[in-house]
Amino acid sequence: MEPWEMREWFADFLEALNRHDVERVRGFLHPAVRRAHLPAGAEAWIADYAELLHGFPDWQVKRIQILVEDDRLAVHLRAGGAHTGPFAHVAPTRRRVNIASFAMYRVEHGLITEAVGTDDAAQIRAAIA
Repeated sequence: MEPWEMREWFADFLEALNRHDVERVRGFLHPAVRRAHLPAGAEAWIADYAELLHGFPDWQVKRIQILVEDDRLAVHLRAGGAHTGPFAHVAPTRRRVNIASFAMYRVEHGLITEAVGTDDAAQIRAAIA
């Protein structure tokens, strides 16, 4: 993909995340996607995302910065929502959480094949503890 196409592709990915469209998000993931320090595979990614949405039903992600080089994306995101459901074995606190996230993605044929970045779950757990 050309850099402009990659930026548009990522905008579509964020739209799917913000609409909480789990099946559409799955369509952006390679079935064997590798994630640093997390279980591999699209199903593991979707399970983690579903747990996040269960705890934060209004979770939204905003792109701050994106850099494209060949088949790789570097992104700076802000994300947040209200903790109104259980998350990571923590009962709802009703606290509003807002985190900064930094990630690198490798994209092949329109699918994320590799992902590495900040530990967003750890930031969220710290905010609701």
